[in-house]
Amino acid sequence: MPFDHSGSSLDSFVEEEGILDEVEASAIKRVSDWQAEKVAVEGRLRNRSDEVLKSVPRTARRGILMQVTSQDVLVVIDVQNDFCPGGALAIAGGDLVIDVIHRVAPKFEHIVLTQDWHPAGHSSFATAHPGKQPFEQIELSYGMQTLWPDHCIQGSKGAEFHPALHLPQAEIILRKGFSPHIDSYSAFFENDRVTSTGLGDYLRDQGLTRVFLAGLAYDYCVGYSALDARRLGLSAIILRDACRAIDLDGSVAKIEAEFAKSRVALIDSAALLG
Repeated sequence: MPFDHSGSSLDSFVEEEGILDEVEASAIKRVSDWQAEKVAVEGRLRNRSDEVLKSVPRTARRGILMQVTSQDVLVVIDVQNDFCPGGALAIAGGDLVIDVIHRVAPKFEHIVLTQDWHPAGHSSFATAHPGKQPFEQIELSYGMQTLWPDHCIQGSKGAEFHPALHLPQAEIILRKGFSPHIDSYSAFFENDRVTSTGLGDYLRDQGLTRVFLAGLAYDYCVGYSALDARRLGLSAIILRDACRAIDLDGSVAKIEAEFAKSRVALIDSAALLG
């Protein structure tokens, strides 16, 4: 049908065109609003995802930073007879860490062992302080010190590595705690937090920048070593199932609060083994 150019028809056409423009504008606005809301929702979801990831412990992040490289080192802390069942300072299940350590060890080009190595009468022993009992605390020149049963005395059976531990590929054995008047929980510093054991310099000279830790005890020597690694600018990752804790007066909760502050990572060995 030919288009009618009469006034009434033209007015009607113009009016309809105006309505269509309004409908189109309204539709465009709705699409724009929907897209903006979609972006906002996606942003909230990403933020929520980040919050959830941060709150998820250990193995949920497996695969993130878990490819072992030539710049990584496994530091095995104090897997000695006196810290295992039957020892002078036995930690429940202490010997159970050995199988886990053996499973992960082949992943590493670099392995370091530490060994508690106290002289008789060491200042950290309760027997060195008349009237004091093991697990009491006293003030020494470098701060508060927990008193322990006599353990890991130089040359004793208790100071030897557990006979099941077999890591002949370890490149160094670091002995600590041998100074009579100061204890040394950490593999990096004595308990004055100043005197270095030399391990930090060794790792730097070897180009090693990330430390995986296993051994005994989780809440003392392992934990202090991890915190000191972070203090030296190294990444620190604790293999939780390759450790056992003493948990003296809430020491596990206390050290884990420090881990959170210092960004020490906790994983299970499955994150390395796949």
